[in-house]
Amino acid sequence: MNPIDKSTVQLALDSFLNREIYLHLETTNGAYAVHSHESNMAVGAYIRNGRICFGRGIITGDGPYRVGLKIELGWVYAEGLTDFEMEQEGKLLLAGHDQEGRLAVALELSLSPFEQ
Repeated sequence: MNPIDKSTVQLALDSFLNREIYLHLETTNGAYAVHSHESNMAVGAYIRNGRICFGRGIITGDGPYRVGLKIELGWVYAEGLTDFEMEQEGKLLLAGHDQEGRLAVALELSLSPFEQ
């Protein structure tokens, strides 16, 4: 993966505009991070192969970054993004890693379904 380049990521987001695409969104502080919190509560969210269509996609911030996707009745967003990769034609992977390189958030967009 490479550090996020806002202009490159914005162009990639624009390539998905007004198309039905597949979304993978995952966040976690993970069991590995529980020791750094006062409570013993780990949190996370996960969706894979959610089909969405967005009319506006934007990357903001100076790093870590935030990506927002404007869907018909609201927004999908991920923040804390640090790295990106164009996996292949029609696939974009954005990820946020902590100072130790551990994954905290992943946002993937694809024109075809993700493997199960």
